[in-house]
Amino acid sequence: MSIITIGIDLAKNVFAVHGVTEAGRAELVKPKVSRDQLLPLIAQLPPCV
Repeated sequence: MSIITIGIDLAKNVFAVHGVTEAGRAELVKPKVSRDQLLPLIAQLPPCV
């Protein structure tokens, strides 16, 4: 299944990113994403909310 929803916990320098499938299962969990890694990570994901 593909990720349909992305949640981003915003912070100053490090973000937490979580992606959830249609079934509600956590598919993408990245607890520490630096500011410069966030855009490349989001850009490689399929369109989602």
